[in-house]
Amino acid sequence: MKKAKQIQHSKPFDLLSEELVFIILDLVAQNPSDLKSFSLTCKWFYQVESKHRRSLKPLRPEYLPRILTRYRNTSDLDLTFCPRVTDYALSVVGCLSGPTLRSVDLSRSFSFSAAGLLRLAVKCVSLVEIDLSNATEMRDAAAAVVAEAKSLERLKLERCKKLTDMGIGCIAVGCRKLKRVSLKWCVGVGDLGVGLLALKCKDLRTLDLSYLPVTGKCLHDVLKLQHLEQLLLQGCFGVDDDTLQSLTHHCNSLKNLDASSCQNLTQRGLASLLSGAGCLERLDLAHSSSVISLDFASSLNKVSALQSIRLDGCSVTCDGLKAIGTLCVSLREVSLSKCVTVTDEGLSSLVVKLKGLRKLDITCCRKLSGASITQVANSCPLLVSLKMESCSLVSREAFWLIGHKCRLLEELDFTDNEIDDEGLKSISTCLSLSSLKLGICLNITDRGLSYIGMGCSNLRELDLYRSVGITDIGISSIAQGCCHLETINISYCKDITDKSLVSLSKCSLLQTFESRGCPHITCQGLATIAVRCKRLTKLDLKKCPYINDSGLLTLAHFSQGLKQISVSETGVTDVGLVSLANIGCLQNIAAVNTRGLSPSGVAAALVGCGGLRKVKLHASLRSLLPPSLINHMEARGCAFLWKDYNNNNNNNTLQAELDPKYWKLQLEEDIML
Repeated sequence: MKKAKQIQHSKPFDLLSEELVFIILDLVAQNPSDLKSFSLTCKWFYQVESKHRRSLKPLRPEYLPRILTRYRNTSDLDLTFCPRVTDYALSVVGCLSGPTLRSVDLSRSFSFSAAGLLRLAVKCVSLVEIDLSNATEMRDAAAAVVAEAKSLERLKLERCKKLTDMGIGCIAVGCRKLKRVSLKWCVGVGDLGVGLLALKCKDLRTLDLSYLPVTGKCLHDVLKLQHLEQLLLQGCFGVDDDTLQSLTHHCNSLKNLDASSCQNLTQRGLASLLSGAGCLERLDLAHSSSVISLDFASSLNKVSALQSIRLDGCSVTCDGLKAIGTLCVSLREVSLSKCVTVTDEGLSSLVVKLKGLRKLDITCCRKLSGASITQVANSCPLLVSLKMESCSLVSREAFWLIGHKCRLLEELDFTDNEIDDEGLKSISTCLSLSSLKLGICLNITDRGLSYIGMGCSNLRELDLYRSVGITDIGISSIAQGCCHLETINISYCKDITDKSLVSLSKCSLLQTFESRGCPHITCQGLATIAVRCKRLTKLDLKKCPYINDSGLLTLAHFSQGLKQISVSETGVTDVGLVSLANIGCLQNIAAVNTRGLSPSGVAAALVGCGGLRKVKLHASLRSLLPPSLINHMEARGCAFLWKDYNNNNNNNTLQAELDPKYWKLQLEEDIML
């Protein structure tokens, strides 16, 4: 009996079924480090985790044989971290994951040819989705190979600029089950190729033709598709009024139409396009050449079920906005970003009847004042998202009313506005608030942030860029009350010290930390973030003069998930930069005007960081680094950005940038330009 009891006690996990462990793994999978710890618990957990995992995102292509041998049930393979994927690698994928693989993403990869794609298409009989975007050298022969994937339903070929109608024709003939196709920026594809797709692939639901040299001719066939729900025509200059006027086909299934940046499309052509789209729900006309007037808005009476309209950058009139509000009372989302002609009267007349409005974007509508914002608050109590960056004429009292009337808000962008602490106090009653942007808000202080910390416990994103009234006290209030914080920007908040970093280290979910131009931050504060925030992926330390090798050594040890870092104009030397090679996920490095770096140190760091995709360095290093190294890095998929910044008087430049008068003037000059 004793022996039996001992055996039972030595294997406590025998009581767990495989199905129950799968449920546990679904919960653990949110954190990669937790998943790794789980699989290392015992051999059985290791085996069960291998059976359970369906999605993989390897860091190196050379790991593929070992990884796919272990994870035999892989259905989704994301190779965006692997810039150099050869035909051999695709052959390995086909051999080891052929029966189970359903989706593969090669949008950031190259070095493969039609031969590799053929092995993938033939072996992976269950493949329904493939992303070949950015394959700028891909030609029609490779497209013909893709056509061998007979079960394909979703295909992305964005920026495959050497494809022609012939290649698309092969795909149309071979892949009859296609439902979603993106040909954005495939400039070699015209009406013939698109027409073939429409004729052969009758189940198409989504078709992206953005920036293609197509005309209204191919739209006659496209709009015959009985299941088409989404049609994207962004930047199609060949689509004009004359070619659309003869359209006679109705497309009652169409729900989403994007005709943004179609400069030759006016109200007359749009009316023809909308005439047969009675079920349309989303319409994007951003940067259109048409004036959104009363005549234009009248064409919307045929799409009374419209729920979302985007008019960014358009010239709109008061009568036009009023007509939209009257004809489209079911609108839930309205975007008027950078519509410089929008006035208080126009916006008020739009929203007064839109009681169900959920999202409103009035970014850079500089003529608006508190009058229209008051109308928005009174008319739209169901708002969940309000973006009003640079609406500097809006009074402080209007912000108080927003918080008082719109209690369901989840996303707020008040960048460059006159909101003050009383406004933040009112906003703090929005208990569902998850994203709050307060950049360049010079009237807020720590007291206002304390209200947010006490009331908005669900906050995930906070932007305090250049809000110079904030100190460690305010950040402490946020860290204490908003434990779910994932992103914070405190760049150029000149009074922030290590105390803020110590406070923020309690936010264990923190992923993005931007502290550019914070002159009092040191490596001690950075160490607390590195040690306690295990999910950190993006870090901006530019112009933090007291950050040196000690801080980077700590990051190299504890922040294994870091993908992007900027150490420009810091105290980092070769030792610190080379230590980053210990971070396998690292993709982007910026190290401009960092005086402690030498050509040999930079070269060593570049060689050691095998997964780099983008590197920003001072232009002077270009001639000092070995050409063979640069060629090797570029062949591996790394892009170099060479910046020629002035390296003199960095301290004086930083002090000037911290002065609100200086950068406010610069901002105004940039806007004028």
